[in-house]
Amino acid sequence: MPTRTLTVVFTDLANYTASVGRSDREGLRNLIAMHEQRVAPVVEACRGRIVKNLGDSYMALFEAATDAAQACLELVNAIPEEGGFSLRASISTGDVESIDGDAFGEAVNLAARILSKTPAGEVWMSSTTRMCMNQTEISWESVGRFSLKGIAGEVPVYRIVPADKTWLPQSLVRAVRMGKLVELQKGAQRTIMPNDPVILLQGFEPGSDELLLAIDELPVVDPANLWLQTYSIAPSDRYAWTDAGRGLVIGTQDAVDRALKGANEQAARNASTDTIILDMVTNSELDLVLAGLALPSVPMSDVVAGYTYDLLEDGRWANQADQAVLRLEVKSDEIRVEPMIPGIMISGRGIQQGEKHVLQTGDTVECPSGAHRYEAVNEGGYVGLFLADTQHRTGVGGAQIVEVGREPNHPGMTLPDRRGQRNIRWCIGPRAGRAREGGFTMDRALAGRRQAAVQFTNGRAEVLGIHKTCPTFLYRGDSMSRVQDASPLDIDDMIVVGTSVIAIRAPQT
Repeated sequence: MPTRTLTVVFTDLANYTASVGRSDREGLRNLIAMHEQRVAPVVEACRGRIVKNLGDSYMALFEAATDAAQACLELVNAIPEEGGFSLRASISTGDVESIDGDAFGEAVNLAARILSKTPAGEVWMSSTTRMCMNQTEISWESVGRFSLKGIAGEVPVYRIVPADKTWLPQSLVRAVRMGKLVELQKGAQRTIMPNDPVILLQGFEPGSDELLLAIDELPVVDPANLWLQTYSIAPSDRYAWTDAGRGLVIGTQDAVDRALKGANEQAARNASTDTIILDMVTNSELDLVLAGLALPSVPMSDVVAGYTYDLLEDGRWANQADQAVLRLEVKSDEIRVEPMIPGIMISGRGIQQGEKHVLQTGDTVECPSGAHRYEAVNEGGYVGLFLADTQHRTGVGGAQIVEVGREPNHPGMTLPDRRGQRNIRWCIGPRAGRAREGGFTMDRALAGRRQAAVQFTNGRAEVLGIHKTCPTFLYRGDSMSRVQDASPLDIDDMIVVGTSVIAIRAPQT
């Protein structure tokens, strides 16, 4: 049979493996029968054809991507009714070759790999399926880019959003927690807004005159803090909205209302929870705050020719992550940032998802985790600092020494020890080869187990470098110098240790 362009669907019954261990043969037969009774009729009704049945999973082929998406939505809604089981499904569209009743091809491999990442109760799909289906008829949103086994490069993946669910962006959840979310309904009277509001427009038709008028009547607001709730949106309206740096919440009004109610209830529970804090420092004189990423220059010692770091929604940096919000790339001649989600702003300008921007000193990047400021340096083997305070904070009391490192003595501040080498672009040569085979990572090469110490004695704070080979640097104003002996510290100074920046802050009251 000649190769044809088809849409491939894989389904998988979540919790199947665990259930097999708890079921007798009769129970197992009933489970498999239930799965078949649910899947086969839906696939056939949506003009699909089952190719393989492995008991807990199916592979099916569809002529139309929209039919495949509708079938998967029906399936994930049907299976949860049965004894706590749920189904997940993945979709990919491309060339498929049929041989002896089986199906082969890149689209088959991609659908199978996407299924391995898909959570229970969800439908994820490839970009080819998204482009082929009727995007006004099927609601979708991005879930990130993934490294999939056997698939070259990073693959963008998307989630189909059913009518009864929504996934609130972390920016909105945080706004609810901080009391900054303002819901503006179409036709409703305008309300008093808090400082730096996060605005959610509800009930407006995308691209309509009413929506444009509502935006014009709003106070000046960061585009990244302006969100539109919608469920059905044409591609042209979607990109006109997101290209301006604004965000979309994909979901029906009822689903979004339920999600916001849940976020409010969670925020209330968190606010009312009694927390016991065990802290050796009862009266801090200053706080050490993990405050950003230090960027070593490349090439580095004939080992690293370039590297990347991925920023997560909660402000942590990872070597490489499937669902990052931002990617930072360091090359020998420039430093670039690439938004991995819509709504990223750089120095007040919206940057499209996937667009790469060369950083200049003083640039501010607005992300879901807050504002990150880039400062270029050219000292100590570093090219720049990407700065933003986090919640990782350690107090330093009077007559106390606090160590800093990957495994500091108590009391101490533990630095990130990111594992893996996927973020490194290697130099050519034997030295790089040995480093790669030896498990080299940026964090382990540049930061020691016990690297530096901060002490506060006689009303004076100092930083000491205690590692024999890994240097510690002091960044003050716009200059950086190596810590040789004990160096005095002032509030808002910064310590650079490995790939981490630690800010000296006044203690929290």
